Amino acid sequence: MVMGVVGNCLVLLVKVMCRGQFCCHYWLPFISLTLSDLGCSLLIISGSLLAMLTEGQRSPWCEIVSLLKFAFITSSIGSIAILCVQRLIGMASTGSALFVVMATACLASWMTGLVFGSIPVIYGWIRYDPAEMLCAVFWESSYSDMLVYILSAFLICIFLPFLLIIFCSLMSATGSHPSSKRGILSGCLPMNSTRTQAKISLIDDNEADLSAVTPLLVASYMFCYTPFVVAELILLRRLDLSPAPYWLRTLSSVMSYLDCCLNPLIYWSHQNFRVAGLALLWTNRKPPSEPVLTAVTIHEL
Repeated sequence: MVMGVVGNCLVLLVKVMCRGQFCCHYWLPFISLTLSDLGCSLLIISGSLLAMLTEGQRSPWCEIVSLLKFAFITSSIGSIAILCVQRLIGMASTGSALFVVMATACLASWMTGLVFGSIPVIYGWIRYDPAEMLCAVFWESSYSDMLVYILSAFLICIFLPFLLIIFCSLMSATGSHPSSKRGILSGCLPMNSTRTQAKISLIDDNEADLSAVTPLLVASYMFCYTPFVVAELILLRRLDLSPAPYWLRTLSSVMSYLDCCLNPLIYWSHQNFRVAGLALLWTNRKPPSEPVLTAVTIHEL
């Protein structure tokens, strides 16, 4: 919880206060993902800790935690999918039309999670689960209701974003995407450069931009939420509506918490982002203003 709160707050500070010191063309899905991780750390993990200390959760906090947990899971994978799509087409979030489209997509991922998270609350399917250390969905009456709900939620909230992530990742890995054929190059000056010694190095846009950490974000999300998906698939196979094994439900909660504190470490692995963060933490004044080359477009005649 401490790592998630401190790490994601620091990430937000760096993104807002030091945005001119590192390249980040696709900042909107990054902000959405960071807000999701911060919300999970502040509300869900702290709620889990409180539930362990008090041996349970009471209404209405029980229902609120269950709803928000699903919203954070959906918004996280939705933000990563949007980042992969935007990185594939190679268009920044600065254009007015594209900004509206990306903002709508990010908002839709949040709203979809809230809608599907509210359904179990409305129908009273929520009760405290000691294995997950949180209030979770339990099925006691109808296998058909459970089947319809889980399949619908997985198809819309998990499977479709997952397909987008896989497709865009494969296209980016093979280099057969539009942004690789437009000759768009970008470079950022080193943070410690002077006006007389500054050297601009032209490098691939995907390597200079913060979006270079996208494959690590995808791998981290898939790794951390695999136990959650496996637990739900096991539940689908049980006609008696018995939940997944105790240890698997505990593992799914712990791994989902782990993802919230891994993402700030992944951002920190990007050199320019790390340098900007260290400058923000260790200096009390802004560094001297330096000209920064953000993009060079090469037109073939």
